[in-house]
Amino acid sequence: MSEYSWPGEDGRPVPDAAAAWPATVGGLPVGTRVTGEVIGRQRFGVFLALDGHPGAMGLARIDRMPPCMELPPVGRRVSGEVVWHSDREHQVGVMLAEWAGHEDLLPRFRVGQVVAGPVTKIASIGVFVRLGHCVEGLVRLAGAAASAGALPEGREMRVRIVEVDREGRRVLLAEAAP
Repeated sequence: MSEYSWPGEDGRPVPDAAAAWPATVGGLPVGTRVTGEVIGRQRFGVFLALDGHPGAMGLARIDRMPPCMELPPVGRRVSGEVVWHSDREHQVGVMLAEWAGHEDLLPRFRVGQVVAGPVTKIASIGVFVRLGHCVEGLVRLAGAAASAGALPEGREMRVRIVEVDREGRRVLLAEAAP
């Protein structure tokens, strides 16, 4: 099976969400805690078969997923909370528990702030430094300073935050004086 699939591609029956819709909405109001299994995976999210509701089709949308996390694979058991209903698609929107408990650390970083973190990747344009869980920034380096010998992965590096692009989720850094 490829990285992406639709419900039913693995041979299991697809829930008849349209027929079960009135019972689904009545039995799963917003705020209800749910568990289920991932039955399909697309670029926009994962489809869920929800326990105790045989016709219900859940959808955990990627726009609710923290940027550093990945979609769970088909077959994984998950839990979460109902956050919306789609009458048109006959789907129950679910915020996965592992996503809901995640704190976005990007807003904590400010231009001019000096921080330290490990080098996580060396690229031709510079090095990436981890500033916090799910937050990395780029230090643009030139010449010998960007070589793997000068800045090996894992080495702590003091950096100054030059720019924080919250929409693009990018942080531009410069080496900080020792």
